[in-house]
Amino acid sequence: MNPTNRKITEAANFIRERIIGQPLIGMITGTGLGNLTDVMEIAKRIPYEQIPHFPKSTVESHAGILVSGSMAEKSILAMQGRFHIYEGYTANEITFPIRVMARLGVKYLFVVSAAGGLNPLFKPGEVMLVTDHINLTGDNPLIGKNIDELGPRFPDMTSAYDKDLTVLSKEKAREEKIILNQGIYVGITGPSLETPAETRFLRSIGGDAVGMSTVNEVIAAVHCGLKVLVIVALTNSNLPDCMTPTSMEDVILNAKKASSSLTKLLPAIIKDLEK
Repeated sequence: MNPTNRKITEAANFIRERIIGQPLIGMITGTGLGNLTDVMEIAKRIPYEQIPHFPKSTVESHAGILVSGSMAEKSILAMQGRFHIYEGYTANEITFPIRVMARLGVKYLFVVSAAGGLNPLFKPGEVMLVTDHINLTGDNPLIGKNIDELGPRFPDMTSAYDKDLTVLSKEKAREEKIILNQGIYVGITGPSLETPAETRFLRSIGGDAVGMSTVNEVIAAVHCGLKVLVIVALTNSNLPDCMTPTSMEDVILNAKKASSSLTKLLPAIIKDLEK
């Protein structure tokens, strides 16, 4: 067995023995957004360091806990905190949990992350539905020998962000009276924030938001055949002609503002998911 495939199996078996039933949805929460699990009915919490081969979360605002439970009567396996290239991890290591979720039978991957707004029409504290992405991380979780048990060598990415989930999300946002922007997410490595020149470049190539995660997780999920939904919390405005310094405290504050919308929107979406 491929060494990575063996590690995936060992981690999945460890989790399976500690949770009840098969999760339908895998969820990843990012900076300042770990409280989204507060709207879950939680059955089990497993620290990442207890799970075989799981990376360790090193970012202070990421709890590093795998939460098993339910939301809107659908079973969920949620990550409170994720991993990043800037922590020293490869794209393959970052996406290990997604592959474990797929091995556990998850059908949907919901990713919620913090991002800087590039579109001048978007405001900090709002949320954006990701409809496509641009990978500028310089890495890809599929580099190396393909694990055929997970997916094909060359997965198609023309519909990486599931169209049915997109339609459902917009419908539920209207019902809940939530401003749901839509746009393209640009993934970079960080951890330094963007310069004005970089911001102009990112906007010129079509970016509406920029962040230090998400793109590699989505690639791995599509490779595994999962249906993907990504909603980002817009934590600051990256407008090159009037940029002001951004602190991590500002990012977390605006992420928490956005989470009030997400705690209403996500359960509404999940309630109408097909099992």
